[in-house]
Amino acid sequence: MLKKTSRSLALYLLPFTGSLLIKLLYLTNKKVFHAPATLGEENFIMACWHGELLMIPYAYLHYRKTPHVKLIISDHFDGTLIAKTLSYFGFKTIRGSSRRNAARALLQGIKALKEGYDLGITPDGPKGPRHEVADGIIVMAQKADVKITLVEIKPSSYWQLNSWDKFVIPKPFGTITYYISDLLDIKGLELEEARDLIKKGLLKHEQ
Repeated sequence: MLKKTSRSLALYLLPFTGSLLIKLLYLTNKKVFHAPATLGEENFIMACWHGELLMIPYAYLHYRKTPHVKLIISDHFDGTLIAKTLSYFGFKTIRGSSRRNAARALLQGIKALKEGYDLGITPDGPKGPRHEVADGIIVMAQKADVKITLVEIKPSSYWQLNSWDKFVIPKPFGTITYYISDLLDIKGLELEEARDLIKKGLLKHEQ
């Protein structure tokens, strides 16, 4: 009963507070975008590592002022917190991951892409291994015939959690640098070839 009550309280308080924190951190940092001028009108998959997820809303909003996107988020409790937090940015979610309800998430992701939604995914989420690309992003991109843009988010000053993903929280009054790739077409690539291309792209500016 106590656990249920504490979780209900967390779901009530934390997402709104988290969304305000994200907005505050964005506003109090200088932003630098190394990115294409446009990603075109066609829908795409946007990918970043799980540890850099916090500031991803503004990478997407850099291109789409009106969100038309679904994010694949785990259906664990922490995933529910993330989903509710991102809802304050107008983002919808698909619940599931490579470890839980994988087939459902995969099918719903492909369906969303075919319906014209953009899709957001952390290829190493929700529980790792860190910086290892799961098959889902590749399968969805190839089945729906859409391209992928890779996002690296590098704050000049940050806190880093002692979690599996080394989750990064930018400190205020620094610089957040966004590295956003041109759209990658992985149509026709073998799994390992596509996985290697995505991994190298997401580690291009790793320190």
